[in-house]
Amino acid sequence: MTWEVFALRYGERAGRTRADSFIFDDDHAAPHDIDYFLWLLRRGEETILVDTGYDAAEAGARGRPILRDPREALAPFGLAAEDVRTVICTHLHYDHAGGLHLFPNAAIHLQVTEMAYATGPCMCHDALRMPFTGDHVCEAVRRLFAGQVRFHDGDAEVAEGVTVHRIGGHSRGLQAVRVRTEAGWLVLASDATHFYENVALHKPFPIVVDVADMLAGFDTLRRLASRPELIVPGHDPLVRSLFPAHENAPETWQLDRGPHKPSPFPSGAT
Repeated sequence: MTWEVFALRYGERAGRTRADSFIFDDDHAAPHDIDYFLWLLRRGEETILVDTGYDAAEAGARGRPILRDPREALAPFGLAAEDVRTVICTHLHYDHAGGLHLFPNAAIHLQVTEMAYATGPCMCHDALRMPFTGDHVCEAVRRLFAGQVRFHDGDAEVAEGVTVHRIGGHSRGLQAVRVRTEAGWLVLASDATHFYENVALHKPFPIVVDVADMLAGFDTLRRLASRPELIVPGHDPLVRSLFPAHENAPETWQLDRGPHKPSPFPSGAT
């Protein structure tokens, strides 16, 4: 039995430029907007949440408003935050782990490397610490001591048809999520590729701890997906035009049947 996969948009940010998205680019001053998603996997009565977004308090602290509380995105599926029992946290950056506290009953699946990175000496450097928020990391540690963290060291199966794969690059323990769907093996890349253009043209994202791992990760994403168009970037507004919108859930797109339009990029992601 295959999984349904939904991209739930909870935020957006305009006013960015291509310098914020690509290290090597011909026009760093051109506008380049970004979307913020979490993802819901559903198979019958089973549900898995991939990432948690961030809440209004974090939005205010960073001056990055959100469109809706991540919990509101689950309501059209008949889910309350307390119903969520499994969260795959792709990495501990604020926009992916900033809502861990909103899902108190969930077991959190995390790479060993990510916890070590977020609590280790690399956090002495402002440039590497910037995407993290201390309270979010502390929440992950609290959940560890409550017996609610499931650690993985590389590739692992979370549920039948759902696997995680450590990519690194953007964050030391960043993991992508591979899901068996009607369309084939779909890969929720999270920040292993923020945009289609990153993976398609091998263009690194500027927030990076290891460029070599990031570049190798682009190739890993291709190997994991049944075909390139089933790589879903973590932040690309193009997702909203390439995949069909959910009929009954606002700001939600269904991914498991594959895109209904081709990506404009010539290789890698289509």
